[in-house]
Amino acid sequence: MTGFFNALTLLLILLNPFLVVVYLIELIRDLDLPTFSKVLVRGGMISSAIFILFTLLGDAVFTELLRAEFASFQIFGGIIFLIIGINFMLRGNQAIEALRGPPEHIAGSIAMPVLVGPATVSASVIVGQQLSRMLAVMAVLTAVAICILVMITMKILHDFVKPRNERLVERYIEIMGRILALIVGIFAVEMIMQGLLVWFKRISASVLS
Repeated sequence: MTGFFNALTLLLILLNPFLVVVYLIELIRDLDLPTFSKVLVRGGMISSAIFILFTLLGDAVFTELLRAEFASFQIFGGIIFLIIGINFMLRGNQAIEALRGPPEHIAGSIAMPVLVGPATVSASVIVGQQLSRMLAVMAVLTAVAICILVMITMKILHDFVKPRNERLVERYIEIMGRILALIVGIFAVEMIMQGLLVWFKRISASVLS
């Protein structure tokens, strides 16, 4: 079971609900608890389905189905996250609100790009390679469920604390927002560099051969 808990820990670190709530702060403010929970669960179900797909099929989704290299996904995903990080750093929550789009698509917007991204997809592939299919699926479902429960708990705490300590809540959002933007930006550059490195190695191998 050590492998299962290691996989679960990896997924939870990358999902990081304590940072994700900053992305969802407008929803936390505007929606009541039942509506927020319902939307969050839908987003979690969409994310779980995508993670399980990559867990079971691995990078064959790219090489066989899409006829593309995983490195291409890393580069594209890195560019998208870099744009998000820069916009968040310069514009704050307004940039994130624009990314979510209309209310009817909130569940899908929570799934992508909040929960589903280059890091979590890569982790799903790794988990699928290290564990049996059953344990890998269980790790994905458990990680997403924990993430959702933590965010719902954060919503409850927000509704309880804000009337009494609104300035403290706003300060937390500001600090965590800056941290989120920094982490997203750093990770985005790393993803782009990893993708480019794979392509450079492939090109070098072709030239030498």
